[in-house]
Amino acid sequence: MTDTPRTDLTAALAADPHALAASLVQALPGIRQFQGKTLVIKYGGNAMTDPALQTAFAQDVALLKLVGIQPVVVHGGGPQIEAALKRLGKQGRFVQGMRVTDAETMQVVQWVLAGEVQQDIVGRIQHAGGRAVGLSGRDGGLLLARQLKLRDSQNPAIEHDVGQVGSIVRVDPTAIRALQAGGFIPVISPIGYGADNESFNINADVAAAHLATALQAEKLLMLTNIAGVLGADGQLLPELTAADIDALCADGTISGGMIPKIAGALDAAKSGVKAVHILDGRVPHALLLQVLWQQTLGTMIRS
Repeated sequence: MTDTPRTDLTAALAADPHALAASLVQALPGIRQFQGKTLVIKYGGNAMTDPALQTAFAQDVALLKLVGIQPVVVHGGGPQIEAALKRLGKQGRFVQGMRVTDAETMQVVQWVLAGEVQQDIVGRIQHAGGRAVGLSGRDGGLLLARQLKLRDSQNPAIEHDVGQVGSIVRVDPTAIRALQAGGFIPVISPIGYGADNESFNINADVAAAHLATALQAEKLLMLTNIAGVLGADGQLLPELTAADIDALCADGTISGGMIPKIAGALDAAKSGVKAVHILDGRVPHALLLQVLWQQTLGTMIRS
């Protein structure tokens, strides 16, 4: 355990010990509700690049585990991949929110996600007092994939070639279950493997949704860098149904990188995940506020 959480606690106790105690008591219903349950957390957006938010996220995940909840982290890494490609003189390209991935880009994706980004997250969680283990979708046969056939959102007759972008065929959560039973926090890089041992870049939102379904997660929480899903007027939409999502996609309100996020969230909700939240990752300790104090910090997706 690091000194930072203890220092914060000491300061809070000195400032108003009764208020702090009352706040902890208010977390008891959330702890009881989710103790022993799996929460899949998609970690991305500003929460991955702002140092203070990185620390807060790691503390949240470590604390959830310490009170008996089973967090599983699935991370993105778009900004880090873009920076690495730029150093190589390559320009990233996206189609309908999916990164076009040629062979060279796939190599960059693998070493950035499964190396740099994943190990940084693992280290931060451990520094916060948790025990984390990094996996890619190749480890333990976690994510079997095939090349994604991406149909044009406006004209389904058109199929876009996005290279080594994967569509998940099967999820085998055995390795994750083993880590959970051993008291570890799994941190997953969304890299799949194919039938011929090729690698696939899998959208992290899509991977998180599939893992939440396979693990029968109680919640899927997707951290992003906006307040949640916004309507055409820029106002937060606190709850969405499948019909709402279809209408928002049709009028262009939901577009770009939000498309796979919303699609994954809806698929998870339809497949039995009890609650799917798109959270504002810019809010410090957003996970604890949503899970333990059950504050509404974004958009809930219902099937």
